[in-house]
Amino acid sequence: MACKTDLLLVNVGNKKQEYGDLRFSISAIEPPVWAGMIAAFVREKGFSVRIIDAEGLNYSDDQVIEIISEESPVLVVGGAVGPNPSASSTPKMVPLGRLLREIDNKIPHIKTAVCGIHPSALPEMTLEQEKVDFVFKGECYYSIIELLKKLRSNPDAEDYDIKGLCYKKIGSVASNGWGKMVEDVDMLPMTAWDLLPMEVYRAHNWHCFEYLNKRQPYGVVYTSYGCPFNCSFCNIKANYDGKAGIRYRSPKKVVDEIGLLVEQYGIKNIKFADEIFALKKDRVEEICDLIIEKNYDLNIWAYARVDTVNEALLKKMKRAGINWLALGIESANKKVREGVVKGKFDSGDINNAIEITHNADIYIVANFIFGLVNDDTETVQETLDMAKALNCEYSNFYTTMAYPGSQLYDDLISEGVELPSNWLSYAQFSEDTLPLSTKHLSNSEVLRFRDKAFNEYHGSSKYLNMIDKKFGSDVVEYIKNMLNYKIPRKHI
Repeated sequence: MACKTDLLLVNVGNKKQEYGDLRFSISAIEPPVWAGMIAAFVREKGFSVRIIDAEGLNYSDDQVIEIISEESPVLVVGGAVGPNPSASSTPKMVPLGRLLREIDNKIPHIKTAVCGIHPSALPEMTLEQEKVDFVFKGECYYSIIELLKKLRSNPDAEDYDIKGLCYKKIGSVASNGWGKMVEDVDMLPMTAWDLLPMEVYRAHNWHCFEYLNKRQPYGVVYTSYGCPFNCSFCNIKANYDGKAGIRYRSPKKVVDEIGLLVEQYGIKNIKFADEIFALKKDRVEEICDLIIEKNYDLNIWAYARVDTVNEALLKKMKRAGINWLALGIESANKKVREGVVKGKFDSGDINNAIEITHNADIYIVANFIFGLVNDDTETVQETLDMAKALNCEYSNFYTTMAYPGSQLYDDLISEGVELPSNWLSYAQFSEDTLPLSTKHLSNSEVLRFRDKAFNEYHGSSKYLNMIDKKFGSDVVEYIKNMLNYKIPRKHI
């Protein structure tokens, strides 16, 4: 059959297993930005591309198989990438593996590949476990181009001298190291938004507490790629070249993309997906100045660090429409933070960051982690007590996972610690969630405390009174209804 499409990118769906009933109204529906960025790059090089957002469109495997059969592409690439790089790559391997088995069973002549953090971190294991022809290790823009050229000219080739490509050979796995990185990220074309079903995407519930009925449309923009820090529980570096580092897009490029989202798709709600947006002060100011100059009416959220914000910068961010900042506090206990290379600030710094952010009229999503290696009964309670005292507009409570690609994962594997083989165990809101135990707490104790903490925090009168004052009674009722849903857990 003649190929209609060179490259078909698939964003597999796994909302039901990752989020349970939370998927219906609470979780966001995020565009697969990485698929859009790869598609734009490949299309610019003269290849035909299509994206199937099976998750966004709620397509079944059979529907995806039907489209692949009809298009008969040179290559199908499935992405193990999600809205939260650390948490959303490994669980995606469950539906991705299922789809790959279906392709192998029904249309075995189609060449398949996977990309993303999990396969980059575990390429040999991925090739052994999954019915897949190729694994891209790290950034795969150039690797995909080279593979498409090779498959076009010689679809039955057995050897592939392509940087960043891993594949099976008789009796072994061939690995060509990490993929070549894009040095100047400004040369990357804008995300191929025209290939995505933009009408289906939806912002997080808290992101729109000011207008819960206006969570759509929604867009996601990267202003930089990577992270210069080395938190031991994070695996983001596996998406690039295995090292900490950051590359910045120019402010003009960033704001041009925002302009496209606003003018062509009517988007107001935007997420800056950078691991840390508020990092380089002069650059953040320039981006904000350009947005202010355009006079866009935006509702943006972004990640920041406790030690990278100041009053003047926060006020300018607010003027640009950055209404929410996510701050990674992780633990109230400094010794616990230091155990995961996250101890460069103290409680005074945390309190100051919260105060000046609120003074700038910016809302806060505070991120906490229970179950870090030195956590015990007292320290997890200390963290919950701090969360209650800070009383931010929303708090995410996570449990510690040794995500493939993180230093924590490598350390535990080298120590012979048995880690979950069910990839859904790494999904924070899944029934299968299985966090790490600590030196003092079992994994079931950590998970039980996490669920208790979430409900205790968001159900407290102090929190709900603050929400009522800032957002109104409708949001209070929404939160109460949200708390009525109890996540089923196998390991409690």
